[in-house]
Amino acid sequence: MAGKTREIRGRIKAVANIKRITRTMQMIATARFQASQRRATAAQPYTRKIAELVGELAKAAAADEASNMSHPLLRQPDPAAGKELLLVITSNRGLCGGYNGNILRTATHFLNDMRDAGKNIDLQVVGRKGAAFFKFNKIDVTQNHQHFGDSAKFDDVQTLAESYMSDFTHGKYDKVSVIYMAFESMSRQNPKVLQLLPLKDPTADAQVTASKAQVEYEYSPEPIELLEELLPVTVKTQLFQCFNEAEVSEQIARMIAMKAATDNATQMSKDLIRVYNRARQGAITTELTEVISGAMALG
Repeated sequence: MAGKTREIRGRIKAVANIKRITRTMQMIATARFQASQRRATAAQPYTRKIAELVGELAKAAAADEASNMSHPLLRQPDPAAGKELLLVITSNRGLCGGYNGNILRTATHFLNDMRDAGKNIDLQVVGRKGAAFFKFNKIDVTQNHQHFGDSAKFDDVQTLAESYMSDFTHGKYDKVSVIYMAFESMSRQNPKVLQLLPLKDPTADAQVTASKAQVEYEYSPEPIELLEELLPVTVKTQLFQCFNEAEVSEQIARMIAMKAATDNATQMSKDLIRVYNRARQGAITTELTEVISGAMALG
């Protein structure tokens, strides 16, 4: 019986150690989430304003019959390349619940659908978890981007976006897509497939933009020239926003997972203490019974 109580005490100590680790990781994830949320929130107004300005410029350019809205980033290459590019953004570390699993499940379905349709896919991955998954499943990865770390910098994302735009405009790919975890709220994050290139035609949102606009602008230089400069910026900001939202969603997932692990460790500790008390009480009862039985035998 003494051996059993000693074993239970060892388990209680091990659970307490695990609880301290998970609580610490929860606190770290909370701090990182707050920092990444501030960074993503700070970038949103710029991204939104760029989109609004592009919509206004598209409206003005569309009204000018002499202008030609035919930017290389707005149309697929001709002739078609017969190949698409997919970028999958995952995390470098685990212990974040179903974060990576949901992204990789979405990516697998996307790849299967594309291959069933007879399309060739070049796959690129961000994050060690995604790289390990595709390697285990024997899925070829064209490029593995491991230099972004846990927090992507705009300069690195800009370089990646420029390489995508160069490949697209030179006819290497018909489409460039990104799969990442989109942040909607604290309680809702969903894996999303974003078509990065070709860009959505800005004239499609011209009516919506016009209904919201309160001021008419005079542009210098001409709107079509401004669009030449702003459309590449739109690609860069969209890709950077994908990285920002992925980082926020990862920290939320890790924070929730570590809180659940801490709560489970607390409950397990309570259950083990209850079992230990019962075993200890049973040992005491057994010892008392042996003493009384021995006393009665001697008497």
